[in-house]
Amino acid sequence: MTKKFCQWLLYKRLGWTKDVTEDHPDKYIICLAPHTSNWDFLLGQLYMRAEGYHINFMMKKEWFKWPLGPLFKRMGGIPVWRTMKTSLTDNLAETAKNEKQFHLCITPEGTRSLNAEWKKGFYFIALKAGIPILLYGIDYERKLIQCTRTVVPTGNVDEEMREIQRYFINFKGKHPELFATGNIQDQ
Repeated sequence: MTKKFCQWLLYKRLGWTKDVTEDHPDKYIICLAPHTSNWDFLLGQLYMRAEGYHINFMMKKEWFKWPLGPLFKRMGGIPVWRTMKTSLTDNLAETAKNEKQFHLCITPEGTRSLNAEWKKGFYFIALKAGIPILLYGIDYERKLIQCTRTVVPTGNVDEEMREIQRYFINFKGKHPELFATGNIQDQ
């Protein structure tokens, strides 16, 4: 029931389309960009339910206060303390290694504000766990959710981060002026 309703709402009523050519193995990280609005979260939740996926997500800890905190945790939310050094990437990589299934969505900008310096935690979780990164782009201009590229991290962080950022160059967020892919020129 929920799946059919979310498909109707996302694809028929709201007019979004999808172009997803990549396999979704038992374990993966989704790198989702651009992230320029809270609407991205709602869109992601609709998409996930429309496709029958259960994917955990990371969100700043401030969102996990009452009354929404328990709901976000039940939906698969993982609170992030952005001002503290924690072992979150190591812990998540270890969890990914030990679990039969592991699906985690991370927005590399780490904020809805303009940030050309993308966070690399998603990359290091995938590298340490030996799992692929699925590149998911949201384009509000074309009303398109697209995943046509998978990256398997090798440890060549700078080169692979540029490759990941290049994938997202042509995606238009809800607020395009708040999205930047940084300096991705070859060095």
